[in-house]
Amino acid sequence: MVSPMPLFTPEDLLRYLYKESSPELTAAIQVALTENWTLREQMEELQTSVNQLDTEKQIFAPRMEVVERVLQYARNTAIEATSKG
Repeated sequence: MVSPMPLFTPEDLLRYLYKESSPELTAAIQVALTENWTLREQMEELQTSVNQLDTEKQIFAPRMEVVERVLQYARNTAIEATSKG
């Protein structure tokens, strides 16, 4: 008798992708990926989504120059506030 394939939640698969799954879960997913093409397709879709999010994060990250200006403004404002009070 063939044992049924374990069911993995999307959260399980994301933990696996981000290398945050337990060793047991990692091993189970790796075995299932070799035997279950539907799971492989799900994993590929998740990986594509993760890659897109990582790319968008880089695109929308502010330039360091802008971050420095904001921090400088905050420092100057804090200094002015303490010197007036």
